[in-house]
Amino acid sequence: MYLISVISYLAASIYATTLGMSVGIAVHLPAVQGHIHSLFFLSYTYSLSDIIMTASALPSAHLPRVEVFDAGDAQVQEVVDALIKAGGCVIKNALSVQDVNAIEANVRPHIEADSPWSGKFFPAETRRVMAMPGKSKLYMEKIVFNKLYQAVCDKLLSSEYGCWVGDEWKQSCSKPQLNNTAVLSIGPGARDQELHRDSMIHHCRTRKMDPSEYVVGQETGIGFFVAGKKTTVANGATRFIPGSHLWDHSTPPKEDQCVYAELDPGDGFILLASAFHGGSANKTKDEERLVYSVFMTKGYLRQEENQYVANKFEDLKDMYDDAALETIGYGLSRPFLGWIDALPPLDWLRGSRELKDLF
Repeated sequence: MYLISVISYLAASIYATTLGMSVGIAVHLPAVQGHIHSLFFLSYTYSLSDIIMTASALPSAHLPRVEVFDAGDAQVQEVVDALIKAGGCVIKNALSVQDVNAIEANVRPHIEADSPWSGKFFPAETRRVMAMPGKSKLYMEKIVFNKLYQAVCDKLLSSEYGCWVGDEWKQSCSKPQLNNTAVLSIGPGARDQELHRDSMIHHCRTRKMDPSEYVVGQETGIGFFVAGKKTTVANGATRFIPGSHLWDHSTPPKEDQCVYAELDPGDGFILLASAFHGGSANKTKDEERLVYSVFMTKGYLRQEENQYVANKFEDLKDMYDDAALETIGYGLSRPFLGWIDALPPLDWLRGSRELKDLF
């Protein structure tokens, strides 16, 4: 059945191309069994049983397919492997609808209080809420500290390091830290955001490589976008170029290579910071695209969003445990990066002055 559907689609695409036509083709596939649903070079709507393809918008055939997992049984290594190959993947049912609605109740007043952007990076119709640790504990618990997302970040962003200190070989592991938080509300009339790599903040220069040459640890950031409302091509779904994290730094992005992460409320999209992506135009008359996003980065890199100024420690100290506070940025990057008066930040902030080795 799948083979017949794919062959039928390809035949229709080739025929349409020869006529110079732009054809929209809907192919209805049986529900896929198991927890991985592979996309056949498609822009996608993730209903698991229906995949909508637009022949004129298909990316080049050499681009890798984008995998779709279900949060209920997704395996960390499978997600990691999918990211290495394509640069992004979809996580169905990452959050419950109840959770995304509760988060919206937390952040809606902040969305309404935001003002228009005056530059080019965000459309004027977009509203943003940032500094989320101090605004919504539920957002932090369900999105930033999502177990699957954090496990993927731990695999790809942790840094193992060894060195001699005198006659002793010392081992250290620098764990990932929070990079930025944002809630984005994209209103009708918003234009396309320009395609970009978030890894530019750390001056990353990618080199052309095959997935087999990818080195775990080379990534500087990983993003997680969760749909607060149904996300479609029409209302501005994130578009990205599969495999662009493996391109040479000098290769420009092309719009006809993009696919769109169309998501139901609670679905998530995990993205490597080195992959080209951007928010899309909201061409609807009355639909808001609402997305909850977070990026993590390596523990020894500067955070994109300054968490210590954006949030007050007095507000955070009673909201989160030490592990969460360290992930937000109040921890050392091992062996001993980020101390205050030779003390770990949390010790210093709590008044401790007991000096000792930090590694």
